[in-house]
Amino acid sequence: DLTRGSSRKMLWMFSIPMLLSVAFQQVYQIADSIIAGQFIGEAALAAVGASHPITMIFMAVAVGSNIGCAVVVSRLFGAKKYSALKTAICTIFCACIAVSVVLTLVGIFGGSAMLRLIRTPADVFADAKLYLHIYIYGFLFLYLYNICNGIFTSLGDSRTPLYFLIGSSISNILLDIFFVVWLKMGVAGVAWATFLCQGISCVLALVVVFRRFRKIRTEGKMQIFSWQQFGCFAVVAVPSILQQSFISVGNIVIQSVINGFGPAVMA
Repeated sequence: DLTRGSSRKMLWMFSIPMLLSVAFQQVYQIADSIIAGQFIGEAALAAVGASHPITMIFMAVAVGSNIGCAVVVSRLFGAKKYSALKTAICTIFCACIAVSVVLTLVGIFGGSAMLRLIRTPADVFADAKLYLHIYIYGFLFLYLYNICNGIFTSLGDSRTPLYFLIGSSISNILLDIFFVVWLKMGVAGVAWATFLCQGISCVLALVVVFRRFRKIRTEGKMQIFSWQQFGCFAVVAVPSILQQSFISVGNIVIQSVINGFGPAVMA
């Protein structure tokens, strides 16, 4: 309960795991880049780097939705409106699943066009496309995990997401080494390692979320979807998504300039 005890102590206890979570979240991209550069080669590192700004647009949607979810859930949890809280969570999950399906289709059928738009060189295009497509296949997992992360933090729990990220980051590194060094899967191995770790983290996070909410007793009937709760979510999430997306678009412009100098400079 963040309303009891020393405010200073409570803020530190809540914020430090969040700061560490952000750091561990970057381990995915860092590990992929290190493994690709050291064990596959310069072209593989360039391919991973070329697709990174595009994946950040998808990540922007997940992060913006995380913020919207956290605001809505924390308001209802603080007000002890538990029936509305469960309705809001079901509504947000339904909305995010629908959005993720649309974005996954856009990414699968438009991924090649995006890579051409940023002038990805022909000699790394195939690997960049492969990495991007596998990443997009796992976007639903990434999206739902970020929603679960928003739920945890809105309930005052910043440690559980940290534990999941530590586990998935370490697993990602080990799977990178297994797929790339032992199985010689190349860029595909790097991408599939990320896919599997995100998928496992997502499933575990969903299990913990639903187990916790089963323990909360509510009065009245819970709705599966509420347009009112969806509106409350969208009012916060959409501006947050746009904010994150503008940063990603800037990175795409920079990447398109870098790509013009060839794989060595890209790497």
